[in-house]
Amino acid sequence: MECEFPTINSKSEEIIEIFKNTKTIAIAGLSPDPSKASNMVAAYLQSAGFKIVPVYPKEEFILGEKVYRTISEIPFKIDMVDIFRKPDAIAQIVDEAIQRGDVDCVWFQLGLANNEAALKAKEAGLKVVQNKCTKIEHRNLF
Repeated sequence: MECEFPTINSKSEEIIEIFKNTKTIAIAGLSPDPSKASNMVAAYLQSAGFKIVPVYPKEEFILGEKVYRTISEIPFKIDMVDIFRKPDAIAQIVDEAIQRGDVDCVWFQLGLANNEAALKAKEAGLKVVQNKCTKIEHRNLF
């Protein structure tokens, strides 16, 4: 499947602000496998001082953190939802993030874009980053 070209995206200045204001990152699709990109990115973010919250259909703990099955069931504030799921799953995750009312940013990982979901998130007041890696962006900016 070909990735959409992101028509909605935060610029570098906004990405810096996102990272400065983010403490808790829910990672949708965080694999327990240390060789997978989602696990490597989450481990990096954790080592950079962010609280990571794994969202995955199996496992009880990943990287020492309790695993939740959905964004909706996380019982505390989330600043960012970092998405490592296929493009067809993005819309539902964005809907959950909007419905929570406490998420500031949705981030679609490198290779992922969904302009319809991005527009919906932006219209709901969330910041949106598409087709960029949180690890690469954070490492390059800080």
